Amino acid sequence: MILSKEQKDSISELINISFSKSAASLSELTGHRVLLSVPEVEIHPISDLQKVLEKYVGGEISTVHQIFNGAIAGDALLILNKKSAISLAELLTGNSFSESEAFNTTVREVIVEVGNILLNACLGMFGNLLKVQFSFSVPSLHLESLDGMLQTIVFDKQELQYALIVFMEFRLRDSSVKGYLVIVLGVTSLDRFLKEVEVLG
Repeated sequence: MILSKEQKDSISELINISFSKSAASLSELTGHRVLLSVPEVEIHPISDLQKVLEKYVGGEISTVHQIFNGAIAGDALLILNKKSAISLAELLTGNSFSESEAFNTTVREVIVEVGNILLNACLGMFGNLLKVQFSFSVPSLHLESLDGMLQTIVFDKQELQYALIVFMEFRLRDSSVKGYLVIVLGVTSLDRFLKEVEVLG
């Protein structure tokens, strides 16, 4: 599915509003100014997700995964390279973590909290736009391969699914860390979302 420039701009603007709220929450949490870049968005069939993401992430990756249910259901994930996840935790806490300490309790808690803030802000935006309520699973953190991550996504065999990929960057302490937000939706939910976006545009 190819998004028009107007659709891309409208979705980016909506997510940017969510990111502004998320950045404010992270800034308050850490005591340091956190900025999130203006997001870039793409939509791909779920079957193309591995091919698209492996251009950007490889080896072990860190994912915060949340399943949502309701009038619209799907999966939401924050994806970071393992090294990026450790760097982000270091920037947010001001501490250094060696490879042997990687994904100790502190790092895990920080990454889950970042994922929780971002995913809930974006899904809240979806819910408000579509006037639906979601129930959320507790976010879970995984350290795995890209292929392993894709196996954890709940597939609806009855409906073609698409992945909304959001390319983003965390900026703080004169450094930046790249991350990827992936929201998997069935074609019916995606069509409904795009129609609402077009009304806003």
